Amino acid sequence: QVQLVESGGGLVQPGGSLILSCTVSGSIFGIRGMGWYRQAPGKQRELVAGLMFIGGITTYSDSVKGRFAISRDNAKNTVYLQMNSLKPEDTAVYYCNAHRYDNDYWGQGTQVTVSS
Repeated sequence: QVQLVESGGGLVQPGGSLILSCTVSGSIFGIRGMGWYRQAPGKQRELVAGLMFIGGITTYSDSVKGRFAISRDNAKNTVYLQMNSLKPEDTAVYYCNAHRYDNDYWGQGTQVTVSS
């Protein structure tokens, strides 16, 4: 099993920045990639940013490209999401995801609210 614990959400003003962290524990071997998803009220969960461990390939949704950055600290078993130039439409619960073999694992989610 894989356990994911997110942290770093909160309330920020438009134009501000936040960094989310996702610490991984358990059966880490075999994880091929990780990502950050978000779900706003009344909307489907969507991929925000993804990172493939082999090759370090990253992918971003068009709505966050150029503003968000996903990164990884192997020594800390942690994946980060740096979020800059935040907009009210970025308000959502953000979830960390890990893909290990044929299984997906999720964190509990962390709320990000962008409001003045």
